[in-house]
Amino acid sequence: MHIFNRVKFNTPESVELEFTLAGIGNRAWALLIDYLVLSVILILFLIAWITLSIQLADLWKSIFRDQAGFWLVAIASLISFSIYGGYFVFFETLWQGQTPGKRFTKIRVVRDDGRPIGLQQATLRALLRLFDEVLFIGAILIMFSNQEKRLGDLAAGTIVIQTQTPTTSRTLTISEQAKSLSEQLLQIADLSAMLPDDFAVIREYLYRRSAMAPKARTSVALQLAKDIKAIIHLENIPEAVTPDVLLEAIYLAYQKFSNFSHD
Repeated sequence: MHIFNRVKFNTPESVELEFTLAGIGNRAWALLIDYLVLSVILILFLIAWITLSIQLADLWKSIFRDQAGFWLVAIASLISFSIYGGYFVFFETLWQGQTPGKRFTKIRVVRDDGRPIGLQQATLRALLRLFDEVLFIGAILIMFSNQEKRLGDLAAGTIVIQTQTPTTSRTLTISEQAKSLSEQLLQIADLSAMLPDDFAVIREYLYRRSAMAPKARTSVALQLAKDIKAIIHLENIPEAVTPDVLLEAIYLAYQKFSNFSHD
């Protein structure tokens, strides 16, 4: 059994990111929360379906005749299964690898290379979820595989990781210019478009830049600043702002934005 497994990704900017795998405990807790939410949704659907069926009883009998009861149950079962699978597909696609349960337990699904999952990966994971839950196949695979993958993860090429939180264990020097610019970015930049991975890349660069060769540092800073500006739709910044200052400002602004979003 593997506990606290870690995985490493190398970004296109040659920055190495390290993440902790979610672990079966976090995943089970997240799944329990999701099932509670799903139960409420399904109960509300069944109440609405029963009410509608009673009110339109004559219509169902005219359509299905003596088999009306069978077809109503069959249709309700099909819709319930669609809600079950669609719940995970919808949230993991919309929330970039998180469901309400995963968001609460601070874990997230990503592709094997660290990129966010899309509709295809979310759908494959949802379709194989029932197989994973039969005889606890998924739990067994998670406990005894190096990357804690269930069948859905193996098919979709995904892993489940713990989300990153800003670290304060190392010293990071932020210029006064960056502090001032960060306040402006909160107003003019679309910080919601940034992923935790994007923030982690900036953070790792800012921590490691002092140990980098000048040429490499300049190249990485320019590329990072260019990529992040495109992500947050930032077009107009003061000409005197260097890539390093911009990255420092984005680092601060994203921290403030994240704290505000979770309050």
